[in-house]
Amino acid sequence: MQKYGNQKAQLYYLMKILSFILGMLITMAALSQNTFKAMIHDANTKLPLRGATGKIPDLNKGAAADTTGLIIIKNIPNGKYEVEITVVGYTQLEKVFNFPITSEAQPLDVFLDAKTGELADVVVQSMRTNQNIKDVPTRIEALPLEELDEKGTMRPGDIKMLLGESTGIAVQQTSAVSGAANFRIQGLDSRYTQLLKDGMPLYQGFSGGLSILQVTPLDLKQVEFIKGSASTLFGGGAIAGLVNLISKIPSKDPELTFLVNGTSAKGADASGFYSQKWKHIGTTIFGGYNYNGAYDPSGQGFSAIPKTNRLTLNPKVFLYLDDKNSGWFGVNTTYENRFGGDMRVISGNGDNTHKYFERNESYRASTQLSFSHKFNEESKLNFKNTVGYFDRNLSEPGSVFAGKQLSSFSEVNYVTHGAKADWVAGANVITDHFTTSIPINKYNYTLTTVGLFVQNTLKAAKWFSLESGLRADYNTPTPNNKPNGIFVLPRVNGLFKLNQNWTSRIGGGLGYKMPSLFNDESEKEGYQNINPLSIGNTKAEQSIGGNADINYRKVIGDVYFNVNQLFFYTYVNSPLILENNTFVNALGNITTQGAETNVKIGIDELSIYLGYTYTDTKQHFGGQTSTQPLTAKDRFSFDATYEIEDKFRAGIESFYTGPQLLNDGTIGKGFVTFGLLVQKMWKSFDVFINAENLTDQRQTKWNNIYSGTIASPIFKDIYTPIEGVVVNLGVKIKLTADND
Repeated sequence: MQKYGNQKAQLYYLMKILSFILGMLITMAALSQNTFKAMIHDANTKLPLRGATGKIPDLNKGAAADTTGLIIIKNIPNGKYEVEITVVGYTQLEKVFNFPITSEAQPLDVFLDAKTGELADVVVQSMRTNQNIKDVPTRIEALPLEELDEKGTMRPGDIKMLLGESTGIAVQQTSAVSGAANFRIQGLDSRYTQLLKDGMPLYQGFSGGLSILQVTPLDLKQVEFIKGSASTLFGGGAIAGLVNLISKIPSKDPELTFLVNGTSAKGADASGFYSQKWKHIGTTIFGGYNYNGAYDPSGQGFSAIPKTNRLTLNPKVFLYLDDKNSGWFGVNTTYENRFGGDMRVISGNGDNTHKYFERNESYRASTQLSFSHKFNEESKLNFKNTVGYFDRNLSEPGSVFAGKQLSSFSEVNYVTHGAKADWVAGANVITDHFTTSIPINKYNYTLTTVGLFVQNTLKAAKWFSLESGLRADYNTPTPNNKPNGIFVLPRVNGLFKLNQNWTSRIGGGLGYKMPSLFNDESEKEGYQNINPLSIGNTKAEQSIGGNADINYRKVIGDVYFNVNQLFFYTYVNSPLILENNTFVNALGNITTQGAETNVKIGIDELSIYLGYTYTDTKQHFGGQTSTQPLTAKDRFSFDATYEIEDKFRAGIESFYTGPQLLNDGTIGKGFVTFGLLVQKMWKSFDVFINAENLTDQRQTKWNNIYSGTIASPIFKDIYTPIEGVVVNLGVKIKLTADND
């Protein structure tokens, strides 16, 4: 019995030892199988990213985030492993973790930055509230810095191409030999649009004729487009819309960039940009020189590109006084001499037969001032001012038109953000004083506009926001149809967030345009023989317009889709037309209606863009309806870009412009152009080569661009590129703190 008891006790202790060992083994096994938990957020909005995936390459393990952005990867043994977290449209996170993770703060919070380009969230400035573009009821399109970098390598000397390749915007050349051009939005004349720099009208009236040819993109960080009435904040002149050029601002890391470019069309560009921010002060400095020799690819004897010399200098100083007060002051200066016409005259070998020329000499100088005071995190008071001086001399054989413009813009506005509503309220004063020296005093005028405005953005629900605004302008002198000179302009826009993929915007408003001599027709005529315009005897053009769009945005695996469909309509009453060398109000109206379709697809490093614009612009004058000249009904665009960030970029693009009515009653033929870009990027410099119009579509290939004699040519409407194939090759040198 005793022996049996001892054996039983021994067996009992053995079982306990085995149980202990087994428990230890189970515990050790459990401890060696770890779990990784992480909440994935957008670094800017802090919202969860439902499309995120996590992967441990060494273990071939992975998981996808749930609807809250939570990723869970199980059964991870002890040790060090790299975890990769990716989301389409965001920078990839690669980080090594030591398992078991000692921190008790699981799930970990992981914040990813949106990639630049089409997938990135964009903060827009044009509406004064600095909101994400997805949350603004007004339909705004934006070109961020990375797209500007691509466009800047294609045409470093101006923004003509940047505007002309956007849906709904057409660049119209107003001179066959000097290259002067303007831009039109949704089929309406350039006088119905505004070109702004940092929200200020630096390019208005007489100074607008050469504006898009004298702005270079190197010092821009973003370009914002508003199509349709934008009267509340920007005044009545924005009937068709506006383009706002946003300048770069300094950061604590210094930037020094140089760009040198040469073209097969005898062109050369050299520009530089420097910026840096210290504790209480910062600066940006842009300088550029642009040259082009007279170029005639057709051999017809006239310059398709004029001989051009342009010098630009734009310095700015930024002050950061404290947490509540900041501001900046800048100066913009440009001198340009454009000499086009008969190639023999330009080369100095003119005679009695070869004597036609157009010479544009201009000097532009403006100051910009901006100051902000923060009352708290929700409220801010802003002041901005610009004073501009523009001196231009336009000469042709037997004719000289010379004038000086002194203009100013001042605005004070108050912005406050609330849980349910944002408010913008303010006042601005615009002055425009023009004098002619040749012919003396013939076209002199002074115009002053005082405006008051208020705008409210109501976040009525998660799915709906309403933006409403009201503006009242007082003009002196007063136009014929408004004896008191007062215009009241309401405007309303609604944003509908139908679900995470579908959104829609609907809105519209009133607008007006004060009578002005300066428009596309005057530029085309070189102001020759045009009679002075009396504001008091002429009606202001008044408009009503609206647009509606629907947008679909979806990520499917590694593919990103964004489809936007826009419909627009604008009615302009009593438009100014040129009759017998005099600008008068037409007995009738102009209507423009149409649609824009934009499709953007992103697949890893490949981006594809498709665009279509349908524009139907009619003139209803004297009971007769006719198509507006120089307005193509159909325009298609295609762009495909393959880019390895900071390493390589290659792109191909194509554009189709349909037939269009010309002013002489003939029909200009439709045409297709192609372009190609290749860019190699290293840490401190880029090399790029770009080719435009590879199909060599030129109006001079199809017919002569002038009638009459070579001594006194009468030029026809220019509706195609006339410079032919142009190839440019350049180098961009980038010196920053990271590669010093």
